[in-house]
Amino acid sequence: MDADDKRLILAEHLNRFRQWTYESLVAGIARTHQEHDCLTTYDGVFDDGTEYHLELNVFWDDRRGGNVRVCADITTPPKTLLKQILPIHTPDASDSFIMTSDGRFVGE
Repeated sequence: MDADDKRLILAEHLNRFRQWTYESLVAGIARTHQEHDCLTTYDGVFDDGTEYHLELNVFWDDRRGGNVRVCADITTPPKTLLKQILPIHTPDASDSFIMTSDGRFVGE
C-alpha cells in the first residue's frame, strides 16, 4: 500500500470520532486515563495483503477542561528490529483533530 492509501484508511476511522460529541470524547479521556489504554484499536489487512494496526488516542490538547485532541496512527509490521530482537514500531501515517467545548473543530 502506498502512503495515500494509508492516509485514506486513517481518515475513514478518524472521521467516525468526529461525529462524537465533546462530552463523549471527554468521557473517553477519563476512561483511557483510568485504564492506561488508548481510545480504540483496529487491526486490518490492505488489499495487497499487508496487515496494519490503527490506534486512536484522546487527550486534553492544552489543559484539563479545554480542547480535546484525537490522534490516530496507522502502522504496518516493523521492518526494523532493535538488537535483532525488539521490533521498532513507527507510524506510517498520523492524523488528528481538535474539538472545542462547543463542538467546533480547531483550524478547519
